[in-house]
Amino acid sequence: MKFITPVLVSSFLSCAFADVRFAAIFSDHAVLQQQESIPVWGWASADEEVSVSLGNQTQKTKAAADGKWMVQLPKMASGGPFTLTAIGKNTVTAHDILIGEVWLGSGQSNMAMTMNQVADAKNEMAAADLPRIRMFKEESGPSKTPRTDAKGSWVICSPTTVPRFSATLYYFGRAIHQSENVAVGLINSSVGGSAIETWISSEALAKIPVTNSPTDKPKPPIKRNGPSAKSVLFHGKIAPLIPYGMRGIVWYQGEANSVPGDGANYQQLLTALVNDWRNLWGKELPIAWVQLPKFNRPGQGWSLVREGMLKSLTLPKTGMAITVDLGAAEDIHPKDKKEVGHRLALWALDSVYGKPVPATSGPLPEKHVIRDADIVVSFLHANDGLKSSDGKELRGFVIAGEDQQWHLASARIDGNTVIASSAMVQKPVALRYAWAAVPDCNLTNGKNLPASPFRTDVWYIENLSLPDKKEKK
Repeated sequence: MKFITPVLVSSFLSCAFADVRFAAIFSDHAVLQQQESIPVWGWASADEEVSVSLGNQTQKTKAAADGKWMVQLPKMASGGPFTLTAIGKNTVTAHDILIGEVWLGSGQSNMAMTMNQVADAKNEMAAADLPRIRMFKEESGPSKTPRTDAKGSWVICSPTTVPRFSATLYYFGRAIHQSENVAVGLINSSVGGSAIETWISSEALAKIPVTNSPTDKPKPPIKRNGPSAKSVLFHGKIAPLIPYGMRGIVWYQGEANSVPGDGANYQQLLTALVNDWRNLWGKELPIAWVQLPKFNRPGQGWSLVREGMLKSLTLPKTGMAITVDLGAAEDIHPKDKKEVGHRLALWALDSVYGKPVPATSGPLPEKHVIRDADIVVSFLHANDGLKSSDGKELRGFVIAGEDQQWHLASARIDGNTVIASSAMVQKPVALRYAWAAVPDCNLTNGKNLPASPFRTDVWYIENLSLPDKKEKK
């Protein structure tokens, strides 16, 4: 006769006779995505019948052998408050549920940075009596395996609660709220110092042959531990949210991948993250990211990450807030999060909501041609014409010939193009703009949004490793 230990009996009974409950994100004050079917899930006893109601909508299902259940409620228009109820052997209720627009914000410390840490926040926080804006902060830690449930609660925006809101997400969400006149739910799942690899599922990472820049001397990718170990934040802080209904994603990360010895892989990794999350949510979620601002990072990793972000815009339904004009050389945390949120919102209002905005982006290089001693670059998003931000001659362009020696270039605007040349380079082959961690550059469009840093060459960049681990932090 085989004996069952008390631990196994206890485990079996807790599964067999569990109370009906919602996943943590379906709690009081939640915002659910409008105009799409609404997935709602939780746990109960194995095979238990569960009835879920929201407003006048009701769906029934049966819990699986592991106790998990899920329903898809019909799509609803914006509104509320509603009560969300699940009934099995017991009844659970989530109150004050609104239907509106939901956005996920993720990344590292600049996404995590709260309102009480940013510039000009005192008056902004005092005026933040906006009860239809709510934020869920995902508070789980890293995990070696995918977590089944999130950790956190929905918080109503008010002058007393907003100091703890992600500043970037708040300013972004407020713009959506004011434009669309609907409730806005913001999910903040971010961790300071985290690398992009930690936010991608292990299955997706396994499919990527990660290498550094094209070179005869390949280098292995940097090994990461702790909260930046591969996939552990995806397992801990993203997996529990899938497939919560949402409109899109904003991503604010890259600093941790810009250290010397890294950076060249960023386009590959950002592409993997976008495709991975879209695949797991089962739809082509719009996603925009924040390009790195000014910061005095040694080496060229900072520029390489910016380039990876620029090149990733070939993915459909993506956008980028260019911030090369923001920040400070000695502070990796720019304080002007209001402008960051504003630039992300310009993209969302136009691309996602179809609203007219002054511009959705700063100038982006479209193509270039070489004409004798000139290199001519044409730009997208030149709204109302290209210009210099300070009214002076254009700065930030360098030009090179086949010898790959860079020289300052004179540049002038001609319509939606920039024509660059140098008396030192009679036969140019390549042009770069703002290719430095803290560049002296001044190209904008007519709506005062800065142009993205870029290069026309694909020459290998020797992005040397740091001499010791202390400097990597």
